[in-house]
Amino acid sequence: MTPPRERRRRGTDGGPAAPRLDLPRRGSVRRAQMITTYGVGSLIAVDNESFVVSGIDKAHHSWQLDEAPIIHEHRLARVLGVRHFRLPPASGEGSRDGVRVRRFPLWHSCPQCKSLQHIRGFNPPPGKNICTGKDCDEEPLVPSRFVVACEDGHLDDFPYWKWLHRGNREEGTTGHCGGQMSLRFAGRSASLRSIVVSCTCGVPEVSMEGAFRRSALQDLKVRCEGRRPWLEGAPAEFCSQAPRTLQRGSSAVWQPVLKSALSIPPWSDGLADRLTKHWENLRGYSSRGEIEIYLKGAFPGDDSVSVDVVMDLLAAEQEGDPTPENVATDSHQALRRQEYEQLSAGNALRDKGREEQFICEPPVSDTSVLSPFGVERTMLVKRLREVRALKAFTRIADPETGADGHEAALSLTPTDWLPAMEVHGEGVFVRLEEHRLDEWAELHTVARRVKRMRDNHDRLLRERATDPAEVPTSPATPRLVLLHTLAHVLINEWSLEAGYPAGALRERLYADPHMAGILVYTATSDSAGSLGGVVAQGEPSRLAVALHSALRRSHWCSADPLCIESRSSGAGGANLAACHACAMLPETSCEYNNILLDRALLIGTPEDPGLGFFSPTQT
Repeated sequence: MTPPRERRRRGTDGGPAAPRLDLPRRGSVRRAQMITTYGVGSLIAVDNESFVVSGIDKAHHSWQLDEAPIIHEHRLARVLGVRHFRLPPASGEGSRDGVRVRRFPLWHSCPQCKSLQHIRGFNPPPGKNICTGKDCDEEPLVPSRFVVACEDGHLDDFPYWKWLHRGNREEGTTGHCGGQMSLRFAGRSASLRSIVVSCTCGVPEVSMEGAFRRSALQDLKVRCEGRRPWLEGAPAEFCSQAPRTLQRGSSAVWQPVLKSALSIPPWSDGLADRLTKHWENLRGYSSRGEIEIYLKGAFPGDDSVSVDVVMDLLAAEQEGDPTPENVATDSHQALRRQEYEQLSAGNALRDKGREEQFICEPPVSDTSVLSPFGVERTMLVKRLREVRALKAFTRIADPETGADGHEAALSLTPTDWLPAMEVHGEGVFVRLEEHRLDEWAELHTVARRVKRMRDNHDRLLRERATDPAEVPTSPATPRLVLLHTLAHVLINEWSLEAGYPAGALRERLYADPHMAGILVYTATSDSAGSLGGVVAQGEPSRLAVALHSALRRSHWCSADPLCIESRSSGAGGANLAACHACAMLPETSCEYNNILLDRALLIGTPEDPGLGFFSPTQT
């Protein structure tokens, strides 16, 4: 994807707005893309140029507060070890400074004279990316289509000289031959065999065929140099990982590590944001009198800062403190449990003011129509706020494996903030009957199917792990696979019947042994589905119709019988009866990258109709 061309920016007097620093501007992207698509360390193409997005070490100086405001989400900030978050700068007509980028890759070729070399060899004028050869007439240079990366997050230019001079240099030789390399396209196909590299020193020309083999660079004794071009002044690190050749625009070059949290009471009414600067001091007090005295001094004449509310906030934070009983509990899973409890309990609009960011109410109509589906409770989330923070990023790690690779840092030195975006929306929370889930999960046929998925996923995680001693275990359980697949078929149903694009809906799963719910919501950065349409789908009568229709559609897939009879599908066989024609969603809508899905657990198979959790509702 190429960002739009740069737009002319106007100042308040009608003239061009001047940036704080005299830096050239290149293109523009949406704020949300700076978290999900073009975050720190990613490659971004603008016209015929390519750049890597710089780290955030100096961003707090260049990002102006009016263009990149501070975002507060106390629960998430505490888990990630930061004080707050920052919204990336907007790219508008009046914006002054934006996100810093650096040119990468540095190796370019000229389509006219075929020269292939480092960009400084072309000696282009400042601010331009053109060939200065006497016969090229300022021909625009083409950045290298290929880069080298490793699983530790390092990034480097493709070693064209070593690739071309294989077998024609002594082992350990690092110097060049002194010749001029060139790159040309031979033949009419678009295969790598048609991309030919040659040199005037006389070595035989070679094509790029085979460059993408996993061991291609290792066979040439090319090792990872540990470079981090997105971090200014970063020294090269020692790296034992094998370098891999990647297409510059490949999704494997950059995958974000995103962490998110919903704003829930007592943190959702805006008061916690006002207390941010005072939080460390308030934690040092234990009595009501001490807190009251401090608040009178910190907020003179302001009665809106209630002592009772502040004490509730302090008590809520203490509940999240690690104890000997929960010290091993995953902190992000603890966030989910807090959200699950709040979604189940609700938070009525009539009890809150306009600043409240979380409104969750039970439907007023009869919910007995949902009992045959095993739905214990449904809640209408009329208002919600989600903060999504970019914690780090990975390279090469297959996003469909569900395992995070080595997390590359966003800065050279630790910062007390992270880039993030906040989105507002609405949704429907559905909670299933846990005792019925437990009885169903004990069925031998159910356990056998899920075990097959878990074994395949565990094998995939072992293959992906860089340290055999730290291989994560697959989260696949009957409860998780059922809830995950149910969320997918429900989103697909609403996208067909209610007019929502599937990419505008998201799932949030609550599926550990003490939770059994799903939240389908429209927390997007635009206005799609923010006017009550999703909440309306949560009314019991409409939800019952949607569930019945979604389950009926799940009985048939255009890929059947191959799909329903499949013994493994998806990345590494981590799915069973699930494919793009029946159960998969856009990757932005799914928390598990379209793995751990099996619609047979919903409606059974032709050989065993009773396998499905919802099979009794289909008779």
